[in-house]
Amino acid sequence: MRPENRRRHLLPWAVVGLWVVVIAVAAMFAGKLGGVQRDEAVDYLPASADSTHVEKVRQELPGGETTDVIVVYHRDGGLTAADRTVADEQLARIAAEQKLTAPPKGIPSKDGTTLMYPIASAAPTGPGADKEAAQKAFVEDVRAIATTDDSGTSGGLDIEVGGAGALMADMESVFESIDGTLMIATVLVVAFLLIITYRSPFLWIVPLVVVGAAAVSSMAVVYGMVQAFDVVVTSQSAAIMTVLVFGAGTDYALLLVSRYREELRRVPEPYEAMRTALRNCGPAVLASSGTVAAGLLCLLAADLNSSSGMGPIAAIGVVCALVAMLTLLPAVLVLLGRRVFWPLIPAYGSEVKQRRSFFAAMGSSAARRPVAVLGTGLVVLGALALGVLNLPGAVKQEDSFIDRPESVTAMQRLTDAYPDQSAQPISVMAPTGAAGTALDTTRTLPGVADAQRGRSGGGWTEIVVFAKDAPESAGETATIERLRSALGDETYVGGPSAQQIDLADTNVSDRLYVIPLVIVAVLLILVALLRSIVAPLMLVAAVVVVWGASMGIGGLVFEPLLGFAGVDPGLALLSFVFLVALGVDYGIFLMHRMREEALKGAEPEEAALTALRSTGGVIASAGIVLAATFGVLASLPLVMLAEMGILVAVGVLLDTFLVRTYLVTSASVLLGRKVWWPGALSKPPAAEPAPERETVGSGV
Repeated sequence: MRPENRRRHLLPWAVVGLWVVVIAVAAMFAGKLGGVQRDEAVDYLPASADSTHVEKVRQELPGGETTDVIVVYHRDGGLTAADRTVADEQLARIAAEQKLTAPPKGIPSKDGTTLMYPIASAAPTGPGADKEAAQKAFVEDVRAIATTDDSGTSGGLDIEVGGAGALMADMESVFESIDGTLMIATVLVVAFLLIITYRSPFLWIVPLVVVGAAAVSSMAVVYGMVQAFDVVVTSQSAAIMTVLVFGAGTDYALLLVSRYREELRRVPEPYEAMRTALRNCGPAVLASSGTVAAGLLCLLAADLNSSSGMGPIAAIGVVCALVAMLTLLPAVLVLLGRRVFWPLIPAYGSEVKQRRSFFAAMGSSAARRPVAVLGTGLVVLGALALGVLNLPGAVKQEDSFIDRPESVTAMQRLTDAYPDQSAQPISVMAPTGAAGTALDTTRTLPGVADAQRGRSGGGWTEIVVFAKDAPESAGETATIERLRSALGDETYVGGPSAQQIDLADTNVSDRLYVIPLVIVAVLLILVALLRSIVAPLMLVAAVVVVWGASMGIGGLVFEPLLGFAGVDPGLALLSFVFLVALGVDYGIFLMHRMREEALKGAEPEEAALTALRSTGGVIASAGIVLAATFGVLASLPLVMLAEMGILVAVGVLLDTFLVRTYLVTSASVLLGRKVWWPGALSKPPAAEPAPERETVGSGV
């Protein structure tokens, strides 16, 4: 066997063998990623905020970080003596079985219908202590005791457990259910769409298995980063990474398989057909993944811990998907040969049946009236963007669940029963030497119902403050701002409501830094790929317009149709990063093919229409797959993830079927060669020299 043939035969097997080893090793660590995910408050808060500093100091106070809950007893007609006896017995049992920071003390409501018992338990400390598990176990134990099942007074007596600790436990329960649900739903959606796309009983399995290998590898790499660099992985970032691996990986597979099928009709050997396919579409795939990864890494500049931590984790997922699709997928396809496409096998020398495709018709309509098409499209997108004015305000913690858990209903009951005092404390951390003055100042401020000295240690003293207004109301927000202003820079004001204020403020400042970074990073990659300035500017402007329209659609849908009472403060920034980075993908696929045709000598209009006709189908399939994978997030029980899934899915579909097919094509036709300015393609081809005339003379 000739060396060249031996390499063709052995290289795919070597690549597959290497991946088998990689997957075998990765599988041992991928399953451990869930065990190192963290969803503490500081993992989602701004790094430099007051509330973050308060949470860190609380962990260092004697007893460590506390788990604060409120046991609520309520009867509509008023609590009876038997009800109060039940409450006393249950709280005595809780105090006996749990390590509380202080004896339980009941606080009755003025109307006599409600009795609340604020209690707190210290989290375990020391190396290896699992604080989240201990906090959740404490809440579950309290709920197990505080029931009406064995009280004999269940008729009309409602017992609920609320408070910050209960809310965190309910959030943790939701996060625990996300990983498995998300993975199963994503696999099923991708498998269904691949079967429809390929119309083959076998071919769809190959990309799905390869993207699964990429997902396992990415989870193992992230787990290794946690162990090596103590990277914080939240359930939110892990969920986004899973969606990106399946969505982006499947997109790359669709592009590569489509080009490989083309080459199989021109090249007799699958190995050579794959080499040609990789050579032709490899730069586009590399640039596509590069824009996504670069955009995600720009999140490192965010002050918000959850955003800055998500950037590198999601980028790892995209890179793992890229590596798998450019190595394992080609090797498997070459080994399986043409038969993997059965029953629609692309025979060597065959021609694709020429029929007027949907995208050819769309391209022709855009080319006939480019000004009208471009103007109409921009007007439609601009009108949709006006829906931003209808977006609800920042979502409150109690509204962050699709289905309200017990902790939320308990806090709502407390708001109704105690209108003169918030049941959710504001935490103030003051230097111990200035704690007395800070306490006196706090008690004199408008909006403060009560303030008490709490724990002290490490040079800090905690002051527990209760506002007169309901949690996260305008009145309580004003009270928190007054506290921060009156107590000075050396005293920090935190707690759940202060955290929401800091989240909203930090997201505004993060957008001012991160969005320009994303735009510049994506532009640089596009300029390097397309050898042009005009084309990259056009593509980036298109995806920014799509983002605005998607946000506007959110304003028309979130509250009026879906009943979401608010928008997560980080939604605008994260949706921008995903839509710009992912949306440019399809622009890259289209413009790279357009550049190929231009290099072959095609006129600008012909190059644009040929590129759309050639890539329109695969871009549509890729867009539907990516939209569907993000759409899976909309089925999860958290408002933030549901909103993110809806926005990105809608944006990808707008980008796929309106912007790429109509607006980019019509703009390219209008600009002509200028779209490639200042590159060589922007200049008209040099005229061929006229043939020399024969000179008629006397002869020599």
